[in-house]
Amino acid sequence: MINEEDHLRIQVLRNGYKFNATWKVIDELDNEIDELLDYAFSPNLGYLTACPTNLGTGLRASIMMHLPGLVIVGQMEKVIRACNHLNLAVRGIYGEGSEATGSLFQISNQQTLGESEVEIIRKLSGVLDTVIEQEKNARRQLMEMEQIRMFDKIGRAFGILRNGYSVNSNEAMNLLSLMRLGVDFNILENRYRRMIDRLLIETQPSHIQLMMGEDVDPAERDSFRAMILREKFRAIDSLNFEDLNA
Repeated sequence: MINEEDHLRIQVLRNGYKFNATWKVIDELDNEIDELLDYAFSPNLGYLTACPTNLGTGLRASIMMHLPGLVIVGQMEKVIRACNHLNLAVRGIYGEGSEATGSLFQISNQQTLGESEVEIIRKLSGVLDTVIEQEKNARRQLMEMEQIRMFDKIGRAFGILRNGYSVNSNEAMNLLSLMRLGVDFNILENRYRRMIDRLLIETQPSHIQLMMGEDVDPAERDSFRAMILREKFRAIDSLNFEDLNA
């Protein structure tokens, strides 16, 4: 990315929890570019970035996490405060300034000065391991103590997706998030996970606008979005709340 918020931003994305492999790729790219460009660098401050908060390594490592268990049991705010206390930022799916919808959270380091790239990744990985364990505990709590409440949420979401005639983008994100949780609990077959992940993106306003091929008002977008969701989810006969393997 050139001449956006930063003069130059090298960005590498990978699915899964693969910080070290991703860092290896971006480090090699950085070394190649460094042979061609003259980076602004200070022996005391490290790389002189466009924003002072990125001084030092300039490395921003982040991971997108789906944390519906923590959201449903009401523990997500506690996790966010703990991350902030450790100089980690917790944002929505579109990064800085965006709200967290669909129980999707982007967690990244805030401090780049005074720590090496390896230290940043190690620190962030340690926190993320803890968050993952807390999400698993929250899901176990739902299954053991609030199973009816969870089933009701997933079942109602399925009903709206199959039968709704007006669904805005935030509602779609939250409904699809519950379907994704349903896949994790084997309430919905795993083969539908990819479809749900695609819909999380393709039901966003700009994608809907592109599919419709013309400028439309939000109400028309909501109606078109609902139609797409109905078509996709009416192909699914029913949910399976029997013989769950959490």
